[in-house]
Amino acid sequence: MRKEPYTVGDFIHVYNRGNRKQPIVLDTKDQWRFLLMLRYFNDEHSSSNPLRYLLKSDFNRAFEWPPDWPAHKPLVNIVCFTLMPNHYHLILEEISEGGITKFMRKFGTGMTNYFNTKHKESGRLFQGAFKAKRIDAENYLSYLTVYIQVKNVFELYAGGIKKAVNNFDDAFRWAVEYPYSSLADYADNRNSPIVEKSVAGGMFSSVGEYRNFSKQCMLNMNLQDKLGDLAFE
Repeated sequence: MRKEPYTVGDFIHVYNRGNRKQPIVLDTKDQWRFLLMLRYFNDEHSSSNPLRYLLKSDFNRAFEWPPDWPAHKPLVNIVCFTLMPNHYHLILEEISEGGITKFMRKFGTGMTNYFNTKHKESGRLFQGAFKAKRIDAENYLSYLTVYIQVKNVFELYAGGIKKAVNNFDDAFRWAVEYPYSSLADYADNRNSPIVEKSVAGGMFSSVGEYRNFSKQCMLNMNLQDKLGDLAFE
């Protein structure tokens, strides 16, 4: 897919999947590494060995900025994210010219090098370059956050997405506890430094309103109509 042109202030849906639809994470350490890269690669400064800053016991304390590093200067705002076994979704805000491209270059290279080194593989981890779609309407952004944070995670619910929708309240509580998505931040269950939720979160007056909006989207199953062709997983 050709990347659409975008400028500072634009919001971009970024996604990619594993080469030949293969997994991009194989265990919990891989999943946490994904989160580390979202945090520490989103900066004009780069440092080696960020794993030593990971505090697995408490997500709200994890990912603190190392005191011996230069002040954090992010390349992008990460609005929301979800990691799935063989693909990921991000919504990024371009806050400096070329920031998304720089961040995704660091992120893609880091993920591939880490995976290949750890699992003794070689070659591409992802199915080509990352895909990017500019978000050109506020209502599209709100529906897209539900697609990324709720619909995708519901697919991992025991019994699948249909059972999750039929048991929405239980499934939503379960999804909030999924560490590898930003839904917990939108549900005020976590305050991760990875996410800048003020844009999408600001569309809703309360956590309850966002939850109810998500419920209507999932019960009506109208996300595909609202978002168009997202059949890339």
